[in-house]
Amino acid sequence: MGDATVTTREGPEEAVPHSVAERAGPGLLRRLRTPRRPRLWFEILLIAVSYWTYSLIRNAVPEQRAEALRNADWLWRLEHSLGIAVEESVNHAVNGATWLIVGMNYYYATLHFVVTLAVLVWLYRRHSGRYAATRLVLFATTGVALVGYYLYPLAPPRLMTNTGFIDTVLAHDTWGSMASGDLKNMSNQYAAMPSMHIGWSVWSGLTIFALARTPWVKVLGLLYPAATLVVIVATANHFWLDAVGGLICLAFGYGVARLWYGALPYRLPRVVPARTGAVSPGAGVRQVPVAAAEEENEPVPARTSPGP
Repeated sequence: MGDATVTTREGPEEAVPHSVAERAGPGLLRRLRTPRRPRLWFEILLIAVSYWTYSLIRNAVPEQRAEALRNADWLWRLEHSLGIAVEESVNHAVNGATWLIVGMNYYYATLHFVVTLAVLVWLYRRHSGRYAATRLVLFATTGVALVGYYLYPLAPPRLMTNTGFIDTVLAHDTWGSMASGDLKNMSNQYAAMPSMHIGWSVWSGLTIFALARTPWVKVLGLLYPAATLVVIVATANHFWLDAVGGLICLAFGYGVARLWYGALPYRLPRVVPARTGAVSPGAGVRQVPVAAAEEENEPVPARTSPGP
């Protein structure tokens, strides 16, 4: 008997990821590892609680100032030995253009959250079958970053005492960093490694590039993390190697999702069926489930041809 398929604008794809479900094992574990349509109320609650927990844990990590500054000095010397210690030059060059650095301050403070949430909403609405797995990447990335904050306190370049880095938020009296000015007591100032600005922006950029259909949107997806890298360095909030730490955390997140779902998130079915069909007795034709994703102009699953 033929397998159920769904016809989408991306081409035919399986209505249920059989390979994932079959490897997942019986019972509860199998149900947990099978992609399903997300529930809005649950996702809002989960994201809110998760971010609150992340902020609570990150800010509860002891602000080990002396150790964080020693680590920053060591990292700065390491970058000099590698020939990549150009952060101070970039910081001073961009600081000379007031309109540019002020824009970067606000970019640093806002887009980190706005773009990430926007990508999550887009996934929820347009890629329900891939939403949970892609969200798992983000959550696992953020979770392992918390371990880094605890084990390796690191001062950002702008707080180093023996260099000429400029704290651009203070210099231009802008709201652009939770660790500068009047907001410095609301955030752990010594949690620069790894950079979640990079971890989250690369997650957003890869997701957009992999799933968007419009070429210029794909390009924007690639440009976003590149622009974020320039911003975190120009504002003296991170070293280059903080960005490398963010990428390592992101790789860990993708590894967790790959192990759990048996495939990378972007290779899972785009549409998750709302109900399964049944085989009519003696008919020899299998009815394919009609996806609940008919909302938002999603394509209706096609019927399969009669089985042998």
